[in-house]
Amino acid sequence: MEQTKPVIVCGDLNVAHQEIDLKNPKPNLGNSGFTLEERSKMTDLLASGYVDSFRHLYPDRTDVYSWWSYMPKVRERNVGWRIDYFLVSNQLAPKVADAHIDCHVMGSDHCPVGLTLQL
Repeated sequence: MEQTKPVIVCGDLNVAHQEIDLKNPKPNLGNSGFTLEERSKMTDLLASGYVDSFRHLYPDRTDVYSWWSYMPKVRERNVGWRIDYFLVSNQLAPKVADAHIDCHVMGSDHCPVGLTLQL
């Protein structure tokens, strides 16, 4: 599709790609959303010509999540996962001006994620 036009993929992909993308990676290894198979498929997707816009700009930023369990006090303690993404095709990567996660927005177990492109 990128041969015709650039591509943006947005949504809840239900996978925390890297250990940095969830608060407690060790005890969650193998749990749904953080299995080796799911993470490998995300790696394959990115390798097929996409860029994780948030990690593109913020490769080392920790403690920024887009989903929290409804268990008591989990969100208050920021024990979350980053499972909502804006992926952009490689040709759009240089145009990514900002990728943000609005953790302060309440009302759901997820928070909004956003993307700003400089076109």
